[in-house]
Amino acid sequence: MKAKEEGPDLPGVWAAYGVLLQHLRKRAGLNQQQLGDAIGYSLEQVASVEQGRRPAKAAFTVAADRVLEARGVLEVLQDEVDRAKLPRFFRNFAVIEAEVVSRFSYDPLLVPGLLQTEAYARAVFAGHCPPLSEEIVDQHTEGRLSRQKLLRRVPLAELSFIIGEEALRNPVGGRDVMLGQWQRLLEVGALRNVEVQVMPTGPGFHSGLNGPFVVLETKEHRHLGYIESQEVGCVVQDPADVSAFGLRYGKLRSQALNAVESARLIERLVGET
Repeated sequence: MKAKEEGPDLPGVWAAYGVLLQHLRKRAGLNQQQLGDAIGYSLEQVASVEQGRRPAKAAFTVAADRVLEARGVLEVLQDEVDRAKLPRFFRNFAVIEAEVVSRFSYDPLLVPGLLQTEAYARAVFAGHCPPLSEEIVDQHTEGRLSRQKLLRRVPLAELSFIIGEEALRNPVGGRDVMLGQWQRLLEVGALRNVEVQVMPTGPGFHSGLNGPFVVLETKEHRHLGYIESQEVGCVVQDPADVSAFGLRYGKLRSQALNAVESARLIERLVGET
């Protein structure tokens, strides 16, 4: 498994970034050690990034862009570098998601990735079966956190999240991790473009019991759906299917606790710790 994760089939954007970094470094008259010293990274880390074996972190890119006087050339690539840290099955959807006008999702079992804290996301990836290497857990976590730029992107996207109460009560990563996660939900739910609702346990049958899904509108005003299970993701484009997703989401929104009631429930969970 490790060989598969870290073998030659690495994202092409990492290699392209590395070639560009090497070109800018040589133009500046620096060797790898000198660049590493100037930006606070080791020789091995700089070499790995230049060879496309490891992705650059945002802090690396900002520092290298400044030292090499690249005028934002490296920073332009950072979003693509970060997206390539995501699980392979999710990357195409992540490209669509990054520029949506609106995004509505129902998540019955886990806190949605766009709202996860670093500790919660890391616990999710660490529980993967078969196990992932620590390096891949780090990369997937970084990629997931990078997606959260959507919450405050300008222009603002309209975002709605319905989360199953079971997801909030399941102690993923332990109580301390969940405490931070509940507080995060309260903070994000206070943003004017974000609505967080909780679907309470035990209302009987509702259409969300068929599984999680996402409904979104692109900047071209196309409506799409997305479903995912067991590391298989599918973008839904058929208008009839997407329409059905929209109807289901509207009904779930009416059956869930409203935003104020949901915040009160989360506050009670915080108070119980």
